[in-house]
Parts: sequence; C-alpha cells; structure tokens
Amino acid sequence: MVVDTNDPVSSTVTDKITSVEDSYEYCRRVTHKYGANFSVGFRFLPPQKKRAVYATYAFCRRADDIADDPGEGIDERLDDWQAELDRGYAGHPTDPITIALADSLQLFDIPRSAFVALIEGCRQDQSKSRYETFDELLHYCDLVATSISDISLSIFGYRAPEATSYGRNLSTALQLTNVTRDIGDDLERDRIYLPREELDRFGITEDDLREKRETSAMKALIEFQIERAAGYFRDAAPLIDLLDFDARFATLLMGGVYATVLGELAKDPFVPLRKRVSLSKARKIRVILSRLIRPRFI
Repeated sequence: MVVDTNDPVSSTVTDKITSVEDSYEYCRRVTHKYGANFSVGFRFLPPQKKRAVYATYAFCRRADDIADDPGEGIDERLDDWQAELDRGYAGHPTDPITIALADSLQLFDIPRSAFVALIEGCRQDQSKSRYETFDELLHYCDLVATSISDISLSIFGYRAPEATSYGRNLSTALQLTNVTRDIGDDLERDRIYLPREELDRFGITEDDLREKRETSAMKALIEFQIERAAGYFRDAAPLIDLLDFDARFATLLMGGVYATVLGELAKDPFVPLRKRVSLSKARKIRVILSRLIRPRFI
C-alpha cells in the first residue's frame, strides 16, 4: 500500500490517551516512526494541515497493520476499525487516532468514502494475492492509494477540479513504486502484485520470482515496472501548480522521495529481489535541497 510499512503500530500504548492534544502527538509519533518517506514532506506543512495529515496517516496505518497481521479475525478487526471511523465522523470517537481525526474534521472536509475504500483494499488483501491484468492492479491502486490522494487533497487544498486526476497519477506512481520495491517482501506474504499477463509476456514464472533468479528476462520485467511508475510521476507534474501554495513543497517532497527510491531501483533492477531499498537521512536531505533548486517529482 501507499502507507509505508515496516513494523506494526501497537495500539496498547494508546489506551490512556484521551485529550485531543495527546492524540495528535501520538499520531505524530506514529507518522514519523513508521512513515519515514511521507513524513519528510509532512514536516513542511502549516500546523493545522500537518496535524490533520498525521491523524489520517495514523488511521490508514492502523488499517494496514490489521491487514498485514498474520493472526486470525482480520475481517472482524477491520469491521471494528470501520465502526470506529463511523464513531469519529459522528463525533463520538473512542480511539486516540479517531479523536485526532474527529477534531480535524471540524476544519477539513475529508471524505469518509476514501477511508472506506482504503479499508476495502485491506480486505481485498485477505482474499486476493494475485492480479491477472494491469487494470486489476489499477483498481487495487485506486482503493489503497487514490483514496489517500483524495484524503490528502481535501487537507492540502486545490484550485481546480483536475487536481484530483493528477493526484491519482501521483498516488499510482507511489503505489507502483511500492509494488516494485517490495517484490521480495510481498513474496514472503505469498502476495504477487505484478500482473500475471506481464509475467507471461516477459517469460517469468512464480518460481522464478520465489527463487529470485537474476536473469535477463527478470531484469527486463522489473525495468518495465520502473519505467511505468516513472511515467505516472511525469504525468502527475501539473498537480503542484494546482495545490494551495502552502502544500506544494510538502507534496513535491513526498513525490520526490519516492521518485528517488525508484531511481535507486533503476540503478540495479535486481535489488528488490534481495532487499528493501530505503533512503538514508543524508539522501533525504539531498532530496529536499534538490527540490528547492528544481521543483519536480522526477
């Protein structure tokens, strides 16, 4: 998913959090600890937008953690989390994350439907681990990534309706970057997001993926994924000028960090089979400086 994941967020530490300020602080800590790529940009948002983004990120992160939990009762737990979403929108939240979210809803018209779509994407991960076509994968991207774009745009603010289409391009670019970067990690969960028709086109079998065979065909397949994601980054470029000014640089950085990860994959297309690529703090600072000089995603 676009929500950048590593270790799951524990909800046990939130039991004693009840105030709005403490709830926002908890969401901030979750975001900076687990959303390392996104939080680079979040830091440059004005305070109210930043707090709202922290709350929405933490909500999405909790849903993603539930979906990735190897335990039982995942559908029921997702049902419970969606019920908590409803309580937040009704003004009666009981979880620190939704306490912060409910407060942000007083300032921003964040669509409930986008959170529901994200949760539906989490449900889909429980029943669907293979994708036949790219169109199927795009539908999944809409559930787990375009949903987050819709949430973000409602907070960032924009001045033309076409911003939503460009936002979809950016969110798809981020998700396709995740799909490519996480090929090896997803195999450990018996998930293959690369469309089967593309595996067939390049002559790659599931066994080739599991055995991490570094063949010329595998290289061509992964390079194809990288270039397609790069194309979505390029198609998202007009978004920046359509955003409220105070959200432009933050969005540039969020896209820029992921585009830089994609660039690392391009240097060695086999690296997703070996390890999960991440950027050092120094590299992220370079992303910030480079976008100050030349504002672009890729």
